[in-house]
Amino acid sequence: MFLEAGLLTRRSVRQFDKNKRIAQSDIDDVLKIAMYAPSGCNCQPWEFVVVDDELIKDRLVAAHSHASFLKDASLGIVVCGNTEKELDDGFWVVDCSAATQNLLLALHGKGMGGCWCAIYPYVDRMKEFQKILGLPKQIKPLALVVAGYPTKIPPQPADRFDKTKVHYNKY
Repeated sequence: MFLEAGLLTRRSVRQFDKNKRIAQSDIDDVLKIAMYAPSGCNCQPWEFVVVDDELIKDRLVAAHSHASFLKDASLGIVVCGNTEKELDDGFWVVDCSAATQNLLLALHGKGMGGCWCAIYPYVDRMKEFQKILGLPKQIKPLALVVAGYPTKIPPQPADRFDKTKVHYNKY
């Protein structure tokens, strides 16, 4: 069943084989799947910056206190939103979050691993990523997805389904 094979087995991966690179065709495939995410009125405000240059990766690690494992990963994909293409103020965050989830699932589906490292809503971090990547002012970085081939996959958690968090018709 797909749920067990995909959605319920995906984990955030933070340990990568630094000698194994992701093929360009696989990068294209996972980005295609990311771009199939839903977006408000199908505006698709996402933009992606693929970072595999070691010097730029080092600068991103210095700018993000929780992304040190990027140094061993094949690459980072910075998911960004174009505020000139969003449906309404703030929709880029929702739309690009959906694209980020699709990206993580696509990586998992191809036998790779990934980890979502938040850039937004940290204003200083956003500014530093904009500077490092040369992003125009209307392009806002949401997340750094660290991607590669895992050397260790975190264990499956206990069942996360919690009926107390489900409400029908009213809270």
